[in-house]
Amino acid sequence: MRIIKLTDEEQDKALAELLKRSPVNYTEYEKTVGDIISDVRMNGDSALLRLEKKFDKCDLDAESIRVNDEEIAEAYKELDPAFLDVINKASENIRSYHSKQVQQSWITTSPDGVILGQKITPIAISGCYVPGGRAVYPSSVLMNVIPAKVAGVIRGIQSHIPNAQGKAPAGTIVAADIAGADEIYKVGGAQAIAAMAFGTESIPRVDKITGPGNMYVALAKKACFGYTGIDSVAGPSEILVLADDTANPRFVAADLLSQAEHDPLASAILLTTSDRLAHAVSDEIDKFMKTLSRAEIIQQSLDNYGYLFVGDTMDQLIDAANAIASEHMEIMTENPFEVMTKIKNAGAIFLGSYSSEPLGDYFAGPNHILPTNGTARFFSPLGVDQFIKKSSIISYSKDALSKVEGDIELFAENEGLTAHANSIKVRFDNE
Repeated sequence: MRIIKLTDEEQDKALAELLKRSPVNYTEYEKTVGDIISDVRMNGDSALLRLEKKFDKCDLDAESIRVNDEEIAEAYKELDPAFLDVINKASENIRSYHSKQVQQSWITTSPDGVILGQKITPIAISGCYVPGGRAVYPSSVLMNVIPAKVAGVIRGIQSHIPNAQGKAPAGTIVAADIAGADEIYKVGGAQAIAAMAFGTESIPRVDKITGPGNMYVALAKKACFGYTGIDSVAGPSEILVLADDTANPRFVAADLLSQAEHDPLASAILLTTSDRLAHAVSDEIDKFMKTLSRAEIIQQSLDNYGYLFVGDTMDQLIDAANAIASEHMEIMTENPFEVMTKIKNAGAIFLGSYSSEPLGDYFAGPNHILPTNGTARFFSPLGVDQFIKKSSIISYSKDALSKVEGDIELFAENEGLTAHANSIKVRFDNE
């Protein structure tokens, strides 16, 4: 990997390169995605099944597109019992963590007859998209479906790319069943997003679509936003490790590679004050690359979006980390909790040498659906909040309104909205 002296110029160059990976920049694919969405919106199941055959090479019909009870039972039989046990343990941790995010409706009252409040209502139907292709992700099923069910979503559906035989992976089916998905569909890509956004004869229209995917999925979610809700337009995975001379270079190297193996567009960045550590990490990466199964993907990622930055001070590194706003941030310093207090922008923060990023991907409980491409500056991890709506509650008595009548009318008149002012005034015309 490249070892680079951290300067403002080098930081800006890296940020510019990283932002090129954002799906919002893939305008050349927008027409293709738009045509797919229009086809599914206009033609429903017939378009959906035709597109599945074209892109995923499988023959399905309106009945076989949904996973049935027999397929669920078969998936449990196919799954390694030890893996099933791990899925159950992870689901318990994820459910426990997200249950702490649940909010309650509230009401306040005052003696003069003012009642204000907030009503919490779960969305009715959520759609979870689970990526496939290069790998299988039962963990993403748990991370999408469990928060929705904890929030109180009545009907949760899950969509996954099928193989050429029209089957979904056993681990994905089992994870969806354990998480509480009410319906599981074998459909992928932009056509799956369109089906959930607009509904077909077989797949219901949902109120919100969550979950990551490739550039076609990301662009489809972007195009369907407004017809349905989405969590975000997710980009490729990324990791940033913030480390000083106390960090173990073997641990740092392993963690950087854990994200680089996702995708040639994934990014892996080290920010350190130690030139010695940077060179040691580079050496360890070279050793690991001789044994890892996805070395070709990793090498492309590191060549294009891998950086080992060496800075002068920890404050300089922290400023750079906040500017990059990485999806995953690991802090391996002498006092990681002190450094963490200065971090403003990160999707998930991992503290200490034994809090490796895959702990969050699979098991600890916090969600691994995270903001990417610098959007941690204004987005949060997926959670219960994404599956609820908040309605304001306002009730004034006549006496309470009379005390503020003039104030409201004055405000409305200054905005030139006389009908607004009149709406208050008419209530006191006879007084």
